[in-house]
Amino acid sequence: MSAWQPLPADLPPEVGHFVEQLRLLKDRTGLSLVALGERTAYSKSSWHRYLNATQPPPRQAVVALCRVAGADAGRFCVRWELAVRAWPRTVAPAAVPAVAPAGVTGGAGLSAGANRAADEGGYEDAPTVPWWDLLAEAPEPDGPESVPAGHSWAASHGLLLYALVLVLVLLLTAVIGAVTLS
Repeated sequence: MSAWQPLPADLPPEVGHFVEQLRLLKDRTGLSLVALGERTAYSKSSWHRYLNATQPPPRQAVVALCRVAGADAGRFCVRWELAVRAWPRTVAPAAVPAVAPAGVTGGAGLSAGANRAADEGGYEDAPTVPWWDLLAEAPEPDGPESVPAGHSWAASHGLLLYALVLVLVLLLTAVIGAVTLS
């Protein structure tokens, strides 16, 4: 088991309970923070902040930890919602710029959703996660009426587009090869 540093005394009870449960879940995996970072889309330093209550974890980080630990993600997501509502806003990462500095490209700044969340004093709930995690959680739609309001199917459409482009490139390569060899 890990020797965890004590949580701040002024944390709301919902936050303290949630972080303690996350710590137990992480300990149950038997993984170090480095190994946990390698098995999820979140770094060692991110897990350190989440498990020491200096920053609330994104919902997807909780889901990723539950997946690694074999725990019920639904139960932990309910706890996450209660904790995030009660999380002290003063621990929000204020040092992170809301907008990327001029001339910086390649994802150095926050996403538009993160900018909006930071501006409103909230927390980002949609971090960058691998596309396969997004597809694994997406239910199969029964039709347009079964798609929940506000839900984006862009990940599955993006994957379909990617596959189509890949097939076209392979076909073009085969045609060019056949013409070159004849």
